[in-house]
Amino acid sequence: MLGSTHGTLTSDLHTRVVACGEHPRDAVHDTASVTATDGDRDVSGRPLYAPVPDLDRFFRPRSVAVVGASDGEGRPNTGITRQLIDWAERVGARVHPVHPTREEVFGLRCVPDVGQLPEEVDLAVLLVGDPLPLIDQLADAKIRFAVAFASGYAETGAAGAVAQQRLAAAVARAGVRLLGPNTNLNAFERFRDDLEGPAIALITQSGHQGRPVFTLQELGIRLSHWAPTGNEADLETADFISYFAERPEVGAIACYVEGLKDGRSFLLAADRAARRGVPVVAVKVGRTETGARMAASHTGKLTGADQVVDAAMRQYGVIRVDGLDELQDTSTLLARARKPLADGVVVYSISGGTGAHFADLAASAGLPMPRLSEAKQAELHQWIPDYLSVANPVDNGGHPVGDWRGRKLIDAILADPGVGVLICPITGPFPPMSDRLAQDLVDAAEATDKLICVVWGSPVGTEPAYRETLLGSSRVATFRTFANCVSAVRSYLDHHHFTSGYRSPFDEAPRTPSPSFRKARALMRPGKQLSEHAAKQLLRAYGIRVPREQLVTSAAAAVRAAGLVGYPVVMKASGARIAHKTELGLVKVGLTSASQVRDAYRELTDIARAEDIELDGVLVCQMVERGVEMVVGVTQDALFGPTVTVGLGGVLVEVLQDVAVRVPPFGEGQARAMLGELRGSALLDGVRGGPPMDVDALVEVVLRVQRMALELGDELSELDINPLMVLPRGQGAVALDALAVCR
Repeated sequence: MLGSTHGTLTSDLHTRVVACGEHPRDAVHDTASVTATDGDRDVSGRPLYAPVPDLDRFFRPRSVAVVGASDGEGRPNTGITRQLIDWAERVGARVHPVHPTREEVFGLRCVPDVGQLPEEVDLAVLLVGDPLPLIDQLADAKIRFAVAFASGYAETGAAGAVAQQRLAAAVARAGVRLLGPNTNLNAFERFRDDLEGPAIALITQSGHQGRPVFTLQELGIRLSHWAPTGNEADLETADFISYFAERPEVGAIACYVEGLKDGRSFLLAADRAARRGVPVVAVKVGRTETGARMAASHTGKLTGADQVVDAAMRQYGVIRVDGLDELQDTSTLLARARKPLADGVVVYSISGGTGAHFADLAASAGLPMPRLSEAKQAELHQWIPDYLSVANPVDNGGHPVGDWRGRKLIDAILADPGVGVLICPITGPFPPMSDRLAQDLVDAAEATDKLICVVWGSPVGTEPAYRETLLGSSRVATFRTFANCVSAVRSYLDHHHFTSGYRSPFDEAPRTPSPSFRKARALMRPGKQLSEHAAKQLLRAYGIRVPREQLVTSAAAAVRAAGLVGYPVVMKASGARIAHKTELGLVKVGLTSASQVRDAYRELTDIARAEDIELDGVLVCQMVERGVEMVVGVTQDALFGPTVTVGLGGVLVEVLQDVAVRVPPFGEGQARAMLGELRGSALLDGVRGGPPMDVDALVEVVLRVQRMALELGDELSELDINPLMVLPRGQGAVALDALAVCR
């Protein structure tokens, strides 16, 4: 038995679940090879693996210095000092108060400064308004870790950000690891040591936002650590994810994130957790402009473009949830429930309406709800009247759950090899029927390796069937809302699918530049936007197909070029500062004769002259038809660096905004997953009798563009291939237009 319920309930909005068996990480990759190659870097010089900071002596120090300790009546530091002394006693640490004018604090001998500490100290807690002058002293005393509660840093604006930069620089020089500033006492809370089973490790940038997860202990859910990261001048969310992922007692990591200090570090940490099979569940604020602004004012960090953040989290298996109640429920389920034996979800209820309602929500969320076989339905109809549907959802009609038939039904459903999860929504207490049903579910859960979830819908929450039977079970997942149950089960199945086939993209990231890189770099013009002709040369260097075309500077040359390219042709003005040629009338399509080409050349150059646009010539291009217009591009994200985008293209790209994003490096599987996220992906399958498009060629272009993003790195500010014409299957894809901006 991995856990039990103790204490008094403090909230009615939660999940209670413990399922004994293997830890989720048991079936995934070992990290020995990762640790052995931690020095590896990719082609742009960035690290490929997350270092794991040794935080054992932070969470379990042998000795603690409290700088600014006080026991004076009514002083703010007095309460903090008392809490730290109590915490140190619980973890077995010795406490050394530090104060320049006091002989002792709370009966403990006090020293005037850290230089006079009687022994080597693991952790210094700084109860001072300005910790900067203390940093060098901590280094001289060989103190490894420090906590700074002081505020007035990046959360206050530009001046505070400068002060935080000075603090961060001092910490880096000194070699001290700092938590904060603008943090709190959450790391030193009282953690219950009488609970068993895999634990939740908690990371929050706002202490109060972690309180609902922390109080899960009152429901018998084990918590092992709480890292309140504050402004993250040094230690950041990524450091704690990497550390917690290696802790054997941690079953899931729950995060409340306002802003990421460094996108790359976060992804490396998420990658480490994915390798270990440890789920990371996160509330990340900043989905809206208002949320992003409030987050910045609170912790002074970049929130990043939310679409990129969302895609990056999904790419590395981080489960993003919206509410703190979801954070509780999903983290608890993922920490405690064992690996699913099958994907199928069956909804079992005592009311047809309840079952149908829940099934609609489950199906909308993409939960697999297989129709039970005719043989299984016949078996269930031994105990359920024939007029009730038992295909899935299973409607038992109510009465069978009140006697011996109830357990028979549950066992019969769980015996189906295609069923991995049984969900029973109980919309309200109806004793003795609901009491017997709850007990049967608990008893069945003890006898099966499959997951049983119960939604107790009563708003009261005082019923014995709920408080004693369901919450007393270590094997049943109990929810209070339909929505949280559905999203948690969806995350549970997704996580195990993700980790079972996880292959780190960092393992396949290029270490050395390709021959294409050397060709492309010679074409770059620092600080300049390339002309379409030059941008297409850049694409050619990476093996991306472009139309037959020639750059000409006279009408006569245009006619000769058209003959070589082959009619019909497209003519376009080409210049380094032209972004939207179509809107300016600088594109002529479907030209079929020499006279049309001559006229088009004169018209294009006249428009350019009138608009004061400098041209490097006019492009005479092969006309490509019969395909789907896509856009593939590279942009620089403030947090994650180069990102790759693919979506529906053409002149309506800004209107449609149907795009998917990934952060390099990524492999073919992620490139195909990007296409699956597009609302218009069906166009690639062929519509209205048309042929399917060459998706393989499109994927290849995405991967080649990704290679450009990795190799050119900071030299390429922006790349936009629009349209990329994807032709029918077997015919490839052609970049009809391109824009590139160099840094």
